[in-house]
Amino acid sequence: MSVWSSSTVGNNCRCVYPAGRHGHSNKWCPKLSKHKCIMSGETPIQSADGLHTPAYLSWRKLQLSRAKLKASSKTSALLSGFAMVAMVEVQLNPPPTAVPTQMLVAFTVCTTLLVAVHMLALMISTCILPNIEAVGNLHSIALVHESPHERLHWYIEIAWAFSTLLGLILFLIEIAILCWVKFYDLSATAAWSACVVLIPVMIVFLAFAIHFYMSLATHKYEVTVTGIKELELLKEQIEMDDHDGRMNNLTLLDQSRIV
Repeated sequence: MSVWSSSTVGNNCRCVYPAGRHGHSNKWCPKLSKHKCIMSGETPIQSADGLHTPAYLSWRKLQLSRAKLKASSKTSALLSGFAMVAMVEVQLNPPPTAVPTQMLVAFTVCTTLLVAVHMLALMISTCILPNIEAVGNLHSIALVHESPHERLHWYIEIAWAFSTLLGLILFLIEIAILCWVKFYDLSATAAWSACVVLIPVMIVFLAFAIHFYMSLATHKYEVTVTGIKELELLKEQIEMDDHDGRMNNLTLLDQSRIV
């Protein structure tokens, strides 16, 4: 199994200057156009043979999990902060007020759920991301098994779903309820207008989310089917090579008997 041309443990790229040109140094790479030295701090380019190995597939999952956790942590921290500021800074009119009690209860419940969901996603991202970053920054496929992204796959997906899907839906609902609580005493029309505007926005949001996940599932299915076909072709090629090798051995054996 081929791995990237440079790694940290046991696979370091030993680069030396040719004698007589640049003196004695260890920073010259004779094939710099094909790969990057580990000293440069850049991600090395993998060889073509290593693209179809299980280790490289796990490495791609590691990079995807790391990107999801980074996006989830940033989104959760931002939206939960906005929700807390909205709850603290909102100025409710003292009783008697025309705002229904049910709407105040909905505002408190929605705000609590919004902050709790994003805090859960943020906690998962904060706990798992450092372990993935520690392996990802080494730029070595040989060490990909040390990352917990395969075992904690469901936790990563939960953090991603809570932050991007459920958290954003609660945030949109929070905006409508906040407009209702804030402006109902001044103008009931303004409060109702927030709900009217939110309905088509919510429909578009859900339609995009469903379309995105269906497209992503279709893409993964096509990639999986393509990989299975490549494995079948590779199996047929190996069987043909093995058959040709046996025929050549039999031919050589017959020739030796004749001689």
